[in-house]
Amino acid sequence: MIKTSLNYCLSFLFSCSLVATLSSVSVLTHGNTEHFNKGKSHKKIAHIGPRPSYLVNDMDPSPLKEKLQHCAENKKTYYASDFSVGHRGAALQFPEHTKESYVAAATMGAGIIECDVTFTNDRELVCRHSQCDLHTTTDILLTPLANQCSQPFSPAVFDEVTGELIQAASAMCCTSDISLAEFKTLNGKMDSFNAAAQTKAEFIDGTASWRTDLYANTGTLLTHAESIQLIQRLGAKFTPELKIPSVSMPYDGDYTQEAYASQMINEYRSAGIHPKNVWPQSFDLNDVIYWIENEAAFGKQAVFLDGRYDDASFDHTDPSTYSPTMEELVKSGVNIIAPPLWMLLKSDDGNIQPSTYAKEVKLAGLDIITWSLERSAPLVNDGAWYHQTIDDIINNDGDKLVALDVLAKKVGVIGVFSDWPATTTFYANCMNEY
Repeated sequence: MIKTSLNYCLSFLFSCSLVATLSSVSVLTHGNTEHFNKGKSHKKIAHIGPRPSYLVNDMDPSPLKEKLQHCAENKKTYYASDFSVGHRGAALQFPEHTKESYVAAATMGAGIIECDVTFTNDRELVCRHSQCDLHTTTDILLTPLANQCSQPFSPAVFDEVTGELIQAASAMCCTSDISLAEFKTLNGKMDSFNAAAQTKAEFIDGTASWRTDLYANTGTLLTHAESIQLIQRLGAKFTPELKIPSVSMPYDGDYTQEAYASQMINEYRSAGIHPKNVWPQSFDLNDVIYWIENEAAFGKQAVFLDGRYDDASFDHTDPSTYSPTMEELVKSGVNIIAPPLWMLLKSDDGNIQPSTYAKEVKLAGLDIITWSLERSAPLVNDGAWYHQTIDDIINNDGDKLVALDVLAKKVGVIGVFSDWPATTTFYANCMNEY
């Protein structure tokens, strides 16, 4: 069961020093294309810190626990792995999509690191999870740029008699509200807000108790081009996600969705990055098809992020509701699909097993990447959104490793996004999947 205090897992320091060797390690080759090249020369050492051992010790007794405990107690050196994908960097404790978060992810052995890509009002590409999240992920509300936000800060409203919250505090600040030069003046922070805030300072001070602001004093924002330079220097590979714009497209008259999608790819081409080291992603299937048809070298590894769970007509347990079907995706040239991890798992007689969706994906010959491990509160009470299909049988944080093992061994995923890449790096090394 989960420990009585979270301080052990949240309040620790680890070395952010990086070795000079570059990573070309990887996991497995699946399906139609050689996505993860299995080279073991020039391996980069990873520093995983104490959290993996904490999770192992928190597991219920099982052969898997015994194997992982033996690994944790006896393995001396861990290496970076393409199985370990840094989700927004190392966002469990570092401000997402910042230099500091990317460095932490690489230190923990993430072989691939994600930059979510959106654009400023002068059409420059930057790393942000959403075009309109600056009010929750940066200090913009405390700067003069707050006056340029799409929606200004509005304080919370409470019932004068009962004190009940009637209207939550709100704001909306977008990268498209400001220029690149203005964007670069901001500092990143942990993604959060305080719904009961009466002031801007209170609004940006809402970090969840299971996260930390320990590493949030400096959050260096990056352009997409800067992220490419940094990730390359760190010896990792790239998985940029083209974010769906919050503004109408074409933007400012002639900036089309296709131009936006092409611009992202061109920044890798300009940097001299080989297409085999880039996994472009999008929730918009049209973007993926565009890359397949117009950027063939990069389109081969384009990832369709399956967000159809938001469609009322889609039921991941019923293949008859899949539109397009998995076979139709393959015919369109899609090689890799990336659903949330809960869509790949189900609870079956007290055990975690592959879901119907997972079986349909593999039957069609698609490779799978999934998201996101370590992006949920402690699992002692429930699994929340990311573990919703196995909520009835998980009761401790160690169960994250049980789910990870099923994803790797029974579902056959080729990579796992994690907000704390040390966890997936540890597992990959212990199971020889690096």
